Amino acid sequence: MKRTEPEALAHVAPPAIDRGEALALIGAGPSGLAAARNLARLGIPFQGFEAHTDVGGLWDIANPCSTVYESAHLISSKRTTEFAEFPMPDAVADYPSHRELRQYFSDFADHFGLRAHYRFGTRVLRAEPLDHSEAPRWRVTSQGADGAAIVEDYAGLVIANGTLAEPQRPRFDGEFTGELMHTAQYKHPEVFRGKRVLIVGAGNSGCDIAVDAVHYAQSVDISVRRGYYFVPKYVFGKPADTLGGRIRLPAWLKQRVDATVLKWFTGDPVRFGFPKPDYRMYESHPVVNSLVLYHAGHGDIGVRGDIRRFEGATVHFADGSTRDYDLVLCATGYKLHYPFIDRALLNWQGQAPQLYLNIFHPRLHTLFVMGMIEASGIGWQGRYEQAELIARYWQARARGSSSAEALNRRKAGPPPDLSGGYRYLKLERMAYYVHKDTYRRAVRNAIAALA
Repeated sequence: MKRTEPEALAHVAPPAIDRGEALALIGAGPSGLAAARNLARLGIPFQGFEAHTDVGGLWDIANPCSTVYESAHLISSKRTTEFAEFPMPDAVADYPSHRELRQYFSDFADHFGLRAHYRFGTRVLRAEPLDHSEAPRWRVTSQGADGAAIVEDYAGLVIANGTLAEPQRPRFDGEFTGELMHTAQYKHPEVFRGKRVLIVGAGNSGCDIAVDAVHYAQSVDISVRRGYYFVPKYVFGKPADTLGGRIRLPAWLKQRVDATVLKWFTGDPVRFGFPKPDYRMYESHPVVNSLVLYHAGHGDIGVRGDIRRFEGATVHFADGSTRDYDLVLCATGYKLHYPFIDRALLNWQGQAPQLYLNIFHPRLHTLFVMGMIEASGIGWQGRYEQAELIARYWQARARGSSSAEALNRRKAGPPPDLSGGYRYLKLERMAYYVHKDTYRRAVRNAIAALA
């Protein structure tokens, strides 16, 4: 069988270089930078790898792997998203654009001297343990801009390459003869000019892009499979996610209260043609976009049901209706993608790796995953706390602390309930979803136990 180029390069790679007690850190996006900052802060040696030529991950639109588009902004406000030790400047918008965020991460890296720890333009081809012990060293094969493979051995491995880079592409019956694309390929609404457009999926990106398309396309429809809860970005003139939260309510009561209050501000989406949600609020990620309802109410966006099949330029919907389109854009999300490591090593079960606190392998003590977490309002500070926990654990292990052994026992046991009492939908994108407050409390408690 013919090898792919990376496999061939790795096959002829030189003998491994031993990097002593250093860890290998993959990724320089928000999660990678959070890890780099905490490892550096605690004096833990590490080597960072980043396939792009700079920091920022997907928020650097110049990154070939970036999935942001020209109109992309945060769906959470800056004060609930920023790193606590490095606040965004007051001049930055409440909901920053990708340009402001790219600058923010660049400034963060400069302020803490993190770039010096990275090899940029270097892709990790493979990471594998050197033995079958519970604390193996890791052999990392990487490829730089010159195309040569480098093989190095590290004491541990921190994976922080992000969760929003590999498109989830749906399969449709039939063949569409127009243009079919995924949001990962979308950059500017000029692509819609004069076209009949169908957006598949009404998540946050789908709704944002549908609103973009209104100003360029001949017509815009959005195909939805289930109902959604639409949350406005502003309430009483302030970012919605900065209000409330002081009164703790049981999950069932918060669902009822917030769903009622939400209707006061956005109305009932069913009036605009959207299906009624078949789940309660917070059991799936909310859509932070009320403009899509505005445009649906003005007839700028038509709401369609699920797709049954394609036939040339014609789309057949599940309700029996049909319509012709020039362009179908799939806003169907992303899937976890760690191509450089065997899935079995990540304890992959079902739709996602099963890791203690979404970080720790239950058996392997030298393998960590950063940023494999989704929660409404978790922010980058939630990732920062993940990174601090990894660094504190690594320190505790190095000094033979009983607190590290105690964490080893916990991560090998039954996983904690991080749902906060909510029954999340059994969807792939929800496979690593947690309740923000419950999760952050668990991580903070774990950090305190290692002190």
